[in-house]
Amino acid sequence: MKIISGKLVDIHNRKIFSAEVIIEGSKITKINRVDSSRNVFLLPGFTDSHVHIESSMITPGAFATAAVKHGTVAVVSDPHEIANVMGIAGVEFMLDDARKVPFKFYFGAPSCVPATTFETSGGTITSNDIVNLLNDSRISYLAEMMNFPGVIYGDDEVSRKIAAAKKVNKPIDGHAPGLRGDSLKKYVTAGISTDHECSTIDEALEKIKLGMKILIREGSAARNLDALKDLIRTNSEMVMLCSDDLHPEMLESRHINKVVAKLINEGFNIYDILKCTSINPKLHYGLETGTLKVGDPADFIIVEKLEDMNVLETWIDGSKVYDNGIIQFNYEPAKEVNNFNCSAINIDDILIRNQKKRIRVIEAIEGELMTNEILWNTLGEYVEPDIEKDILKIVVKDRYKDSSPVTGFIKGFGLKNGAIASSVAHDSHNIIAVGASNDDIVKAMNQIIRMKGGLSVCSGGMLNYLMLDIAGIMTARSCNQIASEYLKLNQLTALNGCQMKAPFMTLSFMALLVIPDLKIGDKGLFSVKEFKPISLFID
Repeated sequence: MKIISGKLVDIHNRKIFSAEVIIEGSKITKINRVDSSRNVFLLPGFTDSHVHIESSMITPGAFATAAVKHGTVAVVSDPHEIANVMGIAGVEFMLDDARKVPFKFYFGAPSCVPATTFETSGGTITSNDIVNLLNDSRISYLAEMMNFPGVIYGDDEVSRKIAAAKKVNKPIDGHAPGLRGDSLKKYVTAGISTDHECSTIDEALEKIKLGMKILIREGSAARNLDALKDLIRTNSEMVMLCSDDLHPEMLESRHINKVVAKLINEGFNIYDILKCTSINPKLHYGLETGTLKVGDPADFIIVEKLEDMNVLETWIDGSKVYDNGIIQFNYEPAKEVNNFNCSAINIDDILIRNQKKRIRVIEAIEGELMTNEILWNTLGEYVEPDIEKDILKIVVKDRYKDSSPVTGFIKGFGLKNGAIASSVAHDSHNIIAVGASNDDIVKAMNQIIRMKGGLSVCSGGMLNYLMLDIAGIMTARSCNQIASEYLKLNQLTALNGCQMKAPFMTLSFMALLVIPDLKIGDKGLFSVKEFKPISLFID
């Protein structure tokens, strides 16, 4: 038996009182009110209701060792990044690695692998695969259905995946940026129950009215908290908090805890906030997580001050997993996996002969996954970057086999020199680079090929890089180590002129062909609005 004393934040009865929490085994067996207690607060541990662990560039076990420091006890995780690289073998890697730490992972069956048929991926997960995954007790839900056109127009394969989730009574996550009106109604009627892509209150309220739960996202590249936070005041029962994608330097410094602290300091009701981070995900996804009541698993955290949410201790299933700066468990990673099979490129591969026409240029927007399309009049025998106008070259290369790279142009990165490249490129994770110099672009991309995955910065021929040896998108090294190396690459990118807060994260989404509007994959430019490939040149 264990007795934990403190000021208990009771989210069920909406009170704070001095208490002793009695733990036997993994459960809370009794909560006693007392006259006085330690001057610390006991709260339910946090659940991130939608995250792609792979975006932190570390394995599930390494993720857990970073997350418990911030009071996170559970994550609802979609492993579609590694599934796009490895297929079912990638999902199995995540499940195997997760078992090696005392942390609550709730994985989904990736619904869109590949995300589209208009790019090359390393894995495929069919509707038959989905049936098998959903019948596995380790799989908790059908992960985000990004193919909303397929849902709306009744694509057979999409419909079979949705039917498989309904048959076993597991939730279906959504992904519907900007979807409104009759199309949204069809999407929700099909059984989609959540959305984490809302960017305005009006869009979120329309989805709530139709019964969808809104997952307010505050990650490294996409941050919608300020736009949507008032939903916590008006519709707290329909809201959860999530990160979606966290790069390692952010995970090292904070998780859901700092979102909670921000909201508390802005005057939001603490009970409503904590409902969004514990009760709501538990009920929606059927999680075996505790909410600090008798009979629940003993999943809770201890903090000194509510307004800063700096975590002193984290408990999961009655065991202390984090104690004042010290992780209380060991982690031995699962066996490495990868899928990388292409050869080096040269400058001739990325040259574009000018057709004396206007070209389409992707406009990247700081802090947003969405892009715009702008038109540019070109000069010269070849189309080359215009540094003064901030129009740079963007290149994507299929990493799964030898094929010619695709070249386009992009505005918004601000590089004056050099190039950056990465094999973290949602969702298929081919090699993507942006740069001001052909030579630096080629050298940066070829470094990724030599490492079989990672990030690189090249300026004046000088290379710096971070190796990602698991599926080309992750490593089993600690979050602290990767955050340090990643920050160095960001700093070098800034020295070359890029003022984006998360340039590699933003770059990774330029290949995501399911977020509007103009994107680029290994087969060329793609209009998400029209959901079809389009040409670089335009009459």
